[in-house]
Amino acid sequence: MPYFANAGSILVHVIFGIAAWIFALRVLLQWVGANFNNPICQALYKLTNPVLMPLRRVLKPWKRIDLAGALATFLILCLKVWLLLALSGISAGLRATIVLGFAETIAMLLTMYLVFILVRSILSWIGPSPRHPAVPLLIQLTEPVLRPIRSLLPNLGGLDLSPMIAMVAILLAQALVVAPLMDWGTLLARTDAAAQFAIPGQSIPTQPSF
Repeated sequence: MPYFANAGSILVHVIFGIAAWIFALRVLLQWVGANFNNPICQALYKLTNPVLMPLRRVLKPWKRIDLAGALATFLILCLKVWLLLALSGISAGLRATIVLGFAETIAMLLTMYLVFILVRSILSWIGPSPRHPAVPLLIQLTEPVLRPIRSLLPNLGGLDLSPMIAMVAILLAQALVVAPLMDWGTLLARTDAAAQFAIPGQSIPTQPSF
């Protein structure tokens, strides 16, 4: 029944989306060298350690990049897209799942930074309490993106255009990088599905029909 499939899709989006955000955020916070004693960091570590600590025995961190966390994020999103396609009646192959999982990973990271930069810009207008644990984390997460842009802009006094430029760049990346990857992965998934039901000796179309 389509109603149960739609309900299942909502649950998959929510559950796997939240899980991927949690693991990705831990990877990003470790990358920027966030304070381990920050209560938000502590909560993330407690949530992710049961998965990452065993995985780190095989996949060690590289410099400040938590490869185990990155792999966990990617695998979660691969499983998400596979389940969503299965709920739509499409049995995706390995290559389609990998491509779509990679596209989902990039899309999620771009969305995360779009949210981070937007929230930081709003907080700069309302003047939040510097003691809030989220404030230093937002600054640490967004500075690696905003600082290079800021260094290329002329000095405009108190006007900082780097957040706006960064958000436009993120939107362009979503349109020019993520969208083609999604289309390619969807084409692979439909081709794999068509191959399962193809009659022997009959050619398989390379373009899906909509």
